[in-house]
Amino acid sequence: MVKKANILQSLTVLFFVIAFFEIVSEYLANTLFICTLKPLIPLVLVVLYWISSERKSMLVTAIFLLSMITNMLFIPNTTECLYYALIIFTVHRILVIYLIFILQKIKDIVPVTIATIPFLLIFFYMFMETNEIPENSFYLLILQNILISLFAGVALAGYVMNDNKQNSVLLISVLLFVMLQFTVFIEKYFLVNELQQFFRPLAMTFNALAFFTFYKYVVIAERSNHN
Repeated sequence: MVKKANILQSLTVLFFVIAFFEIVSEYLANTLFICTLKPLIPLVLVVLYWISSERKSMLVTAIFLLSMITNMLFIPNTTECLYYALIIFTVHRILVIYLIFILQKIKDIVPVTIATIPFLLIFFYMFMETNEIPENSFYLLILQNILISLFAGVALAGYVMNDNKQNSVLLISVLLFVMLQFTVFIEKYFLVNELQQFFRPLAMTFNALAFFTFYKYVVIAERSNHN
């Protein structure tokens, strides 16, 4: 009988193999391979989560599936698809933050507020310096900036207040998500149609690493809270 650890190890290797070829496909701008490989990344994470987790939360599954939809909507690189991607990703980010508040069991909002403020300043500075934002995406991007700042604030506050494995993995995941948002924002609104060959593979690298680390955090947090 195949051991659970061996299955997880094989799936983890499969995840990074798919991620590697997806990053190469982004560099080569091979749409066929991108459309084939991009949805597989969150799907493999769903399988990894369901095998690893003892709780098997539908909320976590929904988060990964919404990530898959967002990834697909980012492929065409059109204003309309970007708008719908922002809507789906906003719902996704709200669910992520809701999950984090459950897993972290936050009781004191003051450290979170203090840790959130620097991220708000950085993201809104970038936002105010951008002139190419479509009108229909304006308020969605404001909400996105608030959500990613809150997400980062929760992780940073948790790490400073209690430096354990759960909070360390969450902080790594959040920093990768922050770098992902910076990369996508610069590609979509600062350097439109410039350096696509560089920014798309970089964004995909951050995406794969951020979500894999987030999956690891969820499993660790569930076990910690269960114990």
